[in-house]
Amino acid sequence: MQQIIPFNKLFSVLFFVVFIFSAAQAQDAAVRGFVYEASTGEPVIFSNVYLDGTNHGGSTDINGYFSITKVPPGDYVMLVTFLGYDTLREPITLVAGDVLNKRFKLTEGSVSLQTVNITGDKMEARTETKTSVINITPKTLKKIPSIGGQSDLAQYLQVIPGVVFTGDQGGQLYIRGGSPIQNKVLLDGMIVYNPFHSIGLFSVFETDIIRNAEVFTGGFSADYGGRISSIMDITTRDGNKNRIAGKVGASTFGARVLLEGPLVKAKTENGSSSSFVFSVKNSYLEQTSKSLYNYIDENGLPFNFLDIYGKASINSANGSKINFFGFSFDDQVNNYKALSDFSWKAAGGGTNFLIIPGKSPVLIEGNLAYSSYRATLAETSSPDRSSAINGFNMGISFHLFSWKRSC
Repeated sequence: MQQIIPFNKLFSVLFFVVFIFSAAQAQDAAVRGFVYEASTGEPVIFSNVYLDGTNHGGSTDINGYFSITKVPPGDYVMLVTFLGYDTLREPITLVAGDVLNKRFKLTEGSVSLQTVNITGDKMEARTETKTSVINITPKTLKKIPSIGGQSDLAQYLQVIPGVVFTGDQGGQLYIRGGSPIQNKVLLDGMIVYNPFHSIGLFSVFETDIIRNAEVFTGGFSADYGGRISSIMDITTRDGNKNRIAGKVGASTFGARVLLEGPLVKAKTENGSSSSFVFSVKNSYLEQTSKSLYNYIDENGLPFNFLDIYGKASINSANGSKINFFGFSFDDQVNNYKALSDFSWKAAGGGTNFLIIPGKSPVLIEGNLAYSSYRATLAETSSPDRSSAINGFNMGISFHLFSWKRSC
């Protein structure tokens, strides 16, 4: 015989459970914040943050954000460590039911020791799919041999297992047997429909503005809908927040310029600020190949491209920020084999944000972007042909750091 519980009794039981759960949470404390480089203000990703003498700790994400929960109230010494930087120690006091916000700045170390890696992969695997994922940083890209002395993401991808590159011309990737259109490429949340130039040796991404790149060759989560073969998720730097800086490079293939700096400097050590980063990459292979690579084709190699990317970041005192960015990629193949001209153009813009709402243990991220792509083929023996695609993409995510032990 089934017994029906009156609604008022059920409500009382639920209220009692919620009250007991809230009371249990109120006995603990939490600490969260960001870790930055002292010289540039850029986030230090995957650094280790923990309370000395305890098993409470964690690591920072691509925004430099960390959160340590369910910590008994009391006095602690917080340690922040990362390879190549001096260890930071700071006494803190945690109050029951309170969330302490901190911002740390690491300075480059003068003494290099052997590497000791402390990771939270086991805890991360409970909530995130990380099968067949490869994390790539600018330091990694610069370690492999490069063509023309310029490191590039396209050249690195060719050495990844399961990736087949079509060669010097075309610039298409076949990952785990899938076709090129089954690969999804994101740049700061924007969809890039064609990330490689016609010559295939170079991608549209400037190496020095990449903060982190994740390449999923299988097993990616539903966050990356729309493709079935692979995902390439690229995040760019925010730009130097302390001073104007730049870089100029040139080779027989092309030249590049990078400029970054503060728009508004922070008035206090942990105050709000804004910065920018701007890059231009141009190829003059069509001109140099006639004298330097005439053994390939005495008429020269008709490959030219111009890549422009810009980003402005506004950072608040508590670590919340909003970014505005845009790109223009232009690829030209002129009079190829005296038969046709091929060109494609891609452009886009958008914004993304990171919000830390007060004392709540919630992290809010979102993005809104538009991008377009158009390819044109002009032949001497037939009418011109073209194809185009464009679209909006947006998303918002909420990360709740529950009150449980982090490590």
